[in-house]
Amino acid sequence: MPVEPFQIHVDDAVLADLAARLRHTRWPDPAPGEPWSQGTDLAYLRDLVAYWADGFDWRARERELNQFHHFRTVVDGVSVHFVHARAGGLPLILTHGWPSTFLEMLSLVPALVERGFDVVVPSLPGYGFSERPARTGITTRYVAGLWHRLMRDLGYEQYGAHGSDFGSAVTTYMALDDPSPLVGIHLSNLDVSPYTGPGSRPLSEAERAYIAHNTAWWRSEGGYKEVQATKPQSLGYALTDSPAGLAAWVLEKWRSWSDSGGDLDGRFGRDFLLTTLTLYWATGSITTSMRDYYDNRWFATPLGPDDVVRVPTAVAAFDNNFSDEGAAPREWAERLYNVVRWTRMPRGGHFAAVEEPALVSEDLAAFFTLNAPR
Repeated sequence: MPVEPFQIHVDDAVLADLAARLRHTRWPDPAPGEPWSQGTDLAYLRDLVAYWADGFDWRARERELNQFHHFRTVVDGVSVHFVHARAGGLPLILTHGWPSTFLEMLSLVPALVERGFDVVVPSLPGYGFSERPARTGITTRYVAGLWHRLMRDLGYEQYGAHGSDFGSAVTTYMALDDPSPLVGIHLSNLDVSPYTGPGSRPLSEAERAYIAHNTAWWRSEGGYKEVQATKPQSLGYALTDSPAGLAAWVLEKWRSWSDSGGDLDGRFGRDFLLTTLTLYWATGSITTSMRDYYDNRWFATPLGPDDVVRVPTAVAAFDNNFSDEGAAPREWAERLYNVVRWTRMPRGGHFAAVEEPALVSEDLAAFFTLNAPR
């Protein structure tokens, strides 16, 4: 299918409606106890919403985003948005996760292009400017096949892949199902759990501690996933109607999963966070993005003992990733992956590409320079 240039432009009417809704937000009472202990802090959110309505300059951010080369194409009947930067070297496809957008991976593009890599940054189906097919079963494994076809449509025969969150799973399935075009994969967290059933080796002490950490984490933090994996449509009505509600739901994750020390604005910058939120709002895509949880719970195929990634794999291990994927030991990754590079990062969390773009881009460049075709 043809690849068409694309420019981001949100209609004035959409922005005016957004500002009006923000100014007329109905606020709940503050939660008792410590701020953020029951969810997004009221005082923080009120201040953010006031700035979003009357201080945030979307048009300036739009101009910055349009300095990148955006495209849309149709892959297997799905309209896909992506950023494409060419430098003539090894191509890399970089995939984001939830509750993020392609914006997260843009932090890596300049440094990678400067080092000679071609870079493709697609939006996951149902996020921002990529459509999601109107059916169930749109799993990360399904998206892996789309990404291979996208790269081949762009004329690439060999390439590398990087991912975080759902993007880590997409990258993993790219390597499991169609490894031949891949010179390597690079992950900033481990989204796919390996097979640990009959016939697998006993768990190490570090692995048992990791599983215990995950169990405790889901007990205290997993409510969002249970909703999104069972009733995303019901939640979607509220988040699609209320920008303040959207901000509360999304930013609590950016704060708690990242290496932010509780300071969201200091870590990411308020304009970056509001650009992410405005992308979700203007495209009406928060509900379709949440369907990733539903489809991957009910339609994914569990891994078996023969599911092993043989493609060379690099893992950038961010121990300050305060989600269930944080602090995984190397032996856990080696159950599934051919780990040839394991880098412990001194800082950074779940949204590593935007938290520590220099660390991630340097690790990507070092790994893929060694694994580039001769």
